[in-house]
Amino acid sequence: MPTELPYAADAEESLSFDELEVLRLQYQKELAQSHVTVQTKFNYAWGLVKSPLSEHQVEGVRLLQEIYRAEPARRRECLYYLALGHYKMGNYEEARRFNALLLDKEPTNMQAQSLATLIDKRVTREGYIGMAIVGGVAALSTLALTAIIRRASRK
Repeated sequence: MPTELPYAADAEESLSFDELEVLRLQYQKELAQSHVTVQTKFNYAWGLVKSPLSEHQVEGVRLLQEIYRAEPARRRECLYYLALGHYKMGNYEEARRFNALLLDKEPTNMQAQSLATLIDKRVTREGYIGMAIVGGVAALSTLALTAIIRRASRK
């Protein structure tokens, strides 16, 4: 589902398996040496968040949250990818929260503006789907109730 919003490309583009593997191997190597640099951790988290696999996205968000908490100087760069990760996982309120924090700091950030639009569109679309499901359930319930009443009145 390509978007007409050029700045939100991260929402739909993934790294290749080989690219993500390079980041994973570097992270694992540093982890084995008991010293993972913030940049390596961020790079790996970034690649995981961009992945189409939800388990990768969850791990990427977890790593970004660790950086966000431990490294105040790196918070701004974590905000967009935390918002993106939550968006891709369907956690739209969390995505909005992190994206709003970024927009408070950088109101003209085109990536964050674009992501805000994508979040709003997805919430609206899922709202319509939810209403359609509720409407369908209500219609089926009405038909079932009508059938029960007709059977009861025949006796």
